[in-house]
Amino acid sequence: MESLTFLPWLLLCALLRPAAAQNPAPEGVLNCCEGDVLFLLDSSGSVSSYEHSRMLTFLSELLLPFTLGEDQVRVGLLQVGTQPRLEFGFEAHSTQSGLQGALRSIKPLRGDTNTVEALRMAKERVLRPGGPDGARAGLPRVLVWLTDGVKPGDVIGPMAELRDEGVAVLVVSTGHGNYLVLREVVTPPVENNLYFVDIDDMSIITEDLRDAIIEIIRAERINARDVSSNSATLQWRPVLSGLTGFYEIRFGPVPTGGSGGGGVGGTGTSPSTGGSQYQRLTQPGDSNTVRLTGLKPDTTYTATLTPESNEQTFNTLSVTFTTKPEVLSPASVTISESGPTSVRVNWSPLQPETVTSYYIEYSALPRGKLHAATVSRTQNSTLLRDLQPDTTYLVTITARHASGKEKAMSVKLCTEEVTPALVDLQLTTVGSDSVQVDWKSSAAGLRGYWLTWEEQQSSVHGQRSSFYLPPDSLSTRLTHIPPSARVCVSPIYRTARGEGLCCTAQFHSDASAYGYQS
Repeated sequence: MESLTFLPWLLLCALLRPAAAQNPAPEGVLNCCEGDVLFLLDSSGSVSSYEHSRMLTFLSELLLPFTLGEDQVRVGLLQVGTQPRLEFGFEAHSTQSGLQGALRSIKPLRGDTNTVEALRMAKERVLRPGGPDGARAGLPRVLVWLTDGVKPGDVIGPMAELRDEGVAVLVVSTGHGNYLVLREVVTPPVENNLYFVDIDDMSIITEDLRDAIIEIIRAERINARDVSSNSATLQWRPVLSGLTGFYEIRFGPVPTGGSGGGGVGGTGTSPSTGGSQYQRLTQPGDSNTVRLTGLKPDTTYTATLTPESNEQTFNTLSVTFTTKPEVLSPASVTISESGPTSVRVNWSPLQPETVTSYYIEYSALPRGKLHAATVSRTQNSTLLRDLQPDTTYLVTITARHASGKEKAMSVKLCTEEVTPALVDLQLTTVGSDSVQVDWKSSAAGLRGYWLTWEEQQSSVHGQRSSFYLPPDSLSTRLTHIPPSARVCVSPIYRTARGEGLCCTAQFHSDASAYGYQS
């Protein structure tokens, strides 16, 4: 009775199992991703020929949907035996036909399970960016380890080193031992990246493992950049480069209350824009950007990109972005080229398509005469002339927009103080080590003078002295100074020091006290 019950069950399994593989995913439809995936395949003596064959069949089905190539997914395979062997590196196969043929031709290595040496090869040769068989810099790297779980060796340390270098580690075990070890080596979350499955039931995890890999290497294939209040640029990788075809771009505002999606990238359908509100553009197959113009400020848009080609099937990609709120010029006013009687005023943003002219008003504070000027819509600066030195002004820039709106922005500025140079400087020697210093200055607003003398004939450690003199001083006497000392006097004003004058003292008497001769 038991045999009669068991036989139909075997027949049912025999009928169902081939059906799962009758309709494999179309070749190369997943253009969602960009990254390098290395498979570490246990083919030591503990793995039978049947088990080895089942693992390779599993890999074939797992990888079949991916689009391969330099700008897509690259695959490598490293077998584990006494002497691990790299069957093929990342650059070996750029087509599914080549990859599938390579998987069918792989033979097991046998021998010991030298996983540690295989991990060393993976780290130093394959997964290191820029190496001889190396991964691409800046892209995700994934290590998928297929093992029967029998004596894998001390793999915890090497796996940790790979994870520390940014490699995502996933594990598929056809045995049910070493759970604690395998749990420790995978990249979290463990429930997504660690699989225990019987060798004959590997197909049941194909989709889950593929999704876990996609989650790691999914590329943001389309994104929106340079978003302003009325424009945005869409950018994508040119997947049609080298193929016959074109890109269709559709974009439009998301209806009020509609769902705009979750950000940049991913797949999607045509924009849900409420009927025919969306706009349509086409771009050649070798392009990778398009500028969207005429957008509404502070509005959420959805754009879709559909690569159209008779040679290959691609997913439709979508992106959602929100334009910036409307910014009316002027939004910023700055000052440059400031002087005693003139100042250059700058404003931004320049919006010649919406502004008819700019109106500038300025007056000295607190009750100066009001001055005004008008400049063209293409001008974003003007030079204010004939201003009073050392004076605070209030400047107002008003943009007159074509819509009838006006927006003004004010800024305070200060002209520089006039700082006249010293008029005259004379030195008169008095004795062997003294000098009378006289100067002239008739400038208003003086706050004093700064006098400095410095020894000229000595080394860098020569004598030097500086001191302040009040504004009513026009002379002073310096004593005990060395011969050929250089004397400088500079006028001091409220905000700056004016240009000074310098003279060198020349003594014509014996200066033996200083060890010098005139």
